[in-house]
Amino acid sequence: MSNWAPGGALASNVEITAATVLRGDIIQVGGRACRVSDLFQLPQGAKQLLFESGELLTINGRTRLVAVRMTRRR
Repeated sequence: MSNWAPGGALASNVEITAATVLRGDIIQVGGRACRVSDLFQLPQGAKQLLFESGELLTINGRTRLVAVRMTRRR
């Protein structure tokens, strides 16, 4: 599903894993939308996500989440 967002950006729901998560992805955790501000590679394919709020979330190589990803309109 894709929707237009303010400013001409396209928002789409994507399934993410530790291998595909990107800075700027918005993940809902505990009922709150959290934007990924930084990523840290960990052993065995895991990643630690730092959110704009300062909270951390560690996901392993098998974790699957749904995120909103904003892409710029061309």
